[in-house]
Amino acid sequence: MYCIYIITNKYNDVFYVGMTNNLARRVFEHKEKLIKGFSNKYNLNKLVYYEVADNPETAIFREKQIKNWHREWKINQINKTN
Repeated sequence: MYCIYIITNKYNDVFYVGMTNNLARRVFEHKEKLIKGFSNKYNLNKLVYYEVADNPETAIFREKQIKNWHREWKINQINKTN
């Protein structure tokens, strides 16, 4: 199982789109700031969206699609599922 996910900060003003084969572990890593880089810099630790893919190729393709979305499209997707 592979997951494409979006995390944000407590103000919901910055989004990060990622892909993982273990969503619980990956969210833990973000929350504990074990990942250096963008998510750590902007204090992104709140999971707001995820979807499941059957294989890594599909997950990578979908991650790239979502990363290219406008901010409004991401917000609409998040609101639609929450």
